[in-house]
Amino acid sequence: MVSDQTRTTTSTPIRGSAESTQPPSQPTSAWATRLVTVGIVLTALNLRPAITSFGALLEDVRDGLGMSGSVAGLLTSVPPLCFAVFGVMAPRLARRFGPGAVVCAGMVAITAGLAIRPYTGSAGGFLAASALALMGIAVSNVLMPVIVKRWFPDRVGSMTGLYSMALALGTSAAAAVTVPVTDALGGGWQSGLAVWAGLAAAAVLPWIALVRARGADSGDGERTRAAHPVPRDTGGLRITRSRTAWALAVFFGLQATAAYITMGWMAQIFRDAGVSAGTAGLLLAVTMVMGVPLAFVIPRLATRMSHQGPIVVALGVCGLAGYAGLYLAPAGGAWAWALLLGVSNCAFPLALTMVGMRARTGAGVAQLSAFAQSTGYLISIPGPLLVGVLYQHSGGWGLPIALMAALMIPQIAVGVLAGRDRTVEDEAASGPRP
Repeated sequence: MVSDQTRTTTSTPIRGSAESTQPPSQPTSAWATRLVTVGIVLTALNLRPAITSFGALLEDVRDGLGMSGSVAGLLTSVPPLCFAVFGVMAPRLARRFGPGAVVCAGMVAITAGLAIRPYTGSAGGFLAASALALMGIAVSNVLMPVIVKRWFPDRVGSMTGLYSMALALGTSAAAAVTVPVTDALGGGWQSGLAVWAGLAAAAVLPWIALVRARGADSGDGERTRAAHPVPRDTGGLRITRSRTAWALAVFFGLQATAAYITMGWMAQIFRDAGVSAGTAGLLLAVTMVMGVPLAFVIPRLATRMSHQGPIVVALGVCGLAGYAGLYLAPAGGAWAWALLLGVSNCAFPLALTMVGMRARTGAGVAQLSAFAQSTGYLISIPGPLLVGVLYQHSGGWGLPIALMAALMIPQIAVGVLAGRDRTVEDEAASGPRP
């Protein structure tokens, strides 16, 4: 998987014209570049453990805090809400303080949230501390592609690949090792969750060094606005007039719904089916780690096709097969269902790729990206909460799994519409085509 911010459209390379205007106090290119690379990797490792570590210990947290299924469902809905709300703030904060400073603050927020939330003693406190950590994740999600673009304008692909691999590694590692680490630390779920604050604290260090040297914030003030102009929509693009934009936004929202339901509830489904807690965590890790290789394959395949609908259908069929397996034989074919759902969840990199393909201009890509992501994350909020409510009131996983499978049908439909060879600029100018 990649960052939840699809693409940065800053078009002027930082290294070249911008470096020549930097004062001598800026760090030298060699060590600063190495430090930024370390910062990028450590930050990416911390963008999902807050979510997947909680999923691995969901039953223990519920028992320890006396949390109802509805409240647990609310907790699994918090990540997309925070990403939608706090992510919008990131560009403005970066313009004022610099992207490196904001990412540094984001890592501090993650550290504090993860360290505090296991010891709050109440569901409300746990929710508030989780929101603090997710706020840090939200702003970092948005700004990491900006930093990659500024520091590595000639290596965006390779650095994005490195960043994506680190993100997927952090996601799957938290799912896989949280339960064994909890057992090794004495069996208390509090210590098993709090240990991830240490990884977040490590990610603060390179950004502190960069911010103090002002290397990561090379574009503050007027110098940044001159060296890194923000693309503007000079054509007055009315994105809401585009049927493709709406289809892509709904597709983004439905695939995010499936992803957050998986991260929040899949381990619990396996545990309720008789799978051990450690194995359930490993199964979730397998699902998450599928994003590492497929995040490279799917975008390359998609860009070679004029219509991405066949890929949408293939991923959707894998999802339907995985949900059918969870319903019929959750423990017997657990590894197969985890693989199938991992493939299905790779609709995320496909959605990011289609954002870039459905607009002709840089301004169009920026506007489409903002519209699809903000609308999509809002759409995804009710799904995990509804799963928790259905689970609590039905006493089993039949209805929640049926809901997951049912949502896959419109996801395939709107994905096929979004995959057509059209651009939002043309549709917005002339009205949606049939």
